Amino acid sequence: MLDQGDGRLPRRQTLWVSRPVGEKRHRKALHRLRSVQRFVKAASRDGQGSIERIVGVGAALEMLATKPRWWRRSTVRERWYITDTEVNHTAHSIARKATTDVVVPTHWRTDLDGGFLESFEGRIHRLDGLHGHVHLVPHRRPSAVSSPPRVLVRRLQGGGVHDDDELVAIPADALDGLMTTAADENEYEGDPWALDRELAAHDGVITQSVTLASEAVLLGTPTLLVSRAERGFLDRLQREGAPLFRWKGPTDEVGWSSIQAQFLAGLHLTDALEPAEWPGAKEQLGQWLK
Repeated sequence: MLDQGDGRLPRRQTLWVSRPVGEKRHRKALHRLRSVQRFVKAASRDGQGSIERIVGVGAALEMLATKPRWWRRSTVRERWYITDTEVNHTAHSIARKATTDVVVPTHWRTDLDGGFLESFEGRIHRLDGLHGHVHLVPHRRPSAVSSPPRVLVRRLQGGGVHDDDELVAIPADALDGLMTTAADENEYEGDPWALDRELAAHDGVITQSVTLASEAVLLGTPTLLVSRAERGFLDRLQREGAPLFRWKGPTDEVGWSSIQAQFLAGLHLTDALEPAEWPGAKEQLGQWLK
């Protein structure tokens, strides 16, 4: 997305870092720490002033890399860690010791976070809204359902820090009778900056990704999430009547055929939904970081 960001993002110095996953994750993490330290040090000497604040979304290693130590000074006085993923315990453990400020949503589930918030001694900020409320803009939806219905499908590759236990295979008959658009992880051939418009333009979405599911339903698109994942934002969306349908696999107390039928029926009922209230999460976050 950064490669195609001209006209959408201001030009900035960019440092690419590897995700510390897989067999060499510890080596990758150490390399990432050192790379960030060198980058921040060089940026502070380019004549534009020193870096005083780091903001990371789910990225805790950058907080650790810029934390002052008795043997190493740091110009970074504020280290903001933003997260909506309660189960990312590894990142939380790092952030707890290295972060000055934490931003979590009001719907955060402390029963899933491994004691993170309870043990954090810095400043906690509660964001009223999902992350999608910060970066998405509502789009116009199709006025009628296509025949056959147009559905965007996203499968995950797995291998993440916390998502392997959450992955559930999408049943073979899930796509029967549908016109599908493939948007699988790392294989989507369309414009990534236009994916939100694609979500709104389709009649429905079937996905293993909780992030894509939340964004799609915020845009008013009926979405079938096939995943064992538990998140506070998923609970909030369902409480507020968003068109979200969840199947957690063969152990789900509700059978697949029942959930599938509800989703297919829901494709034709979106005109009966009242537009959801859009909270001022973007303005709230902007006030904290101004």
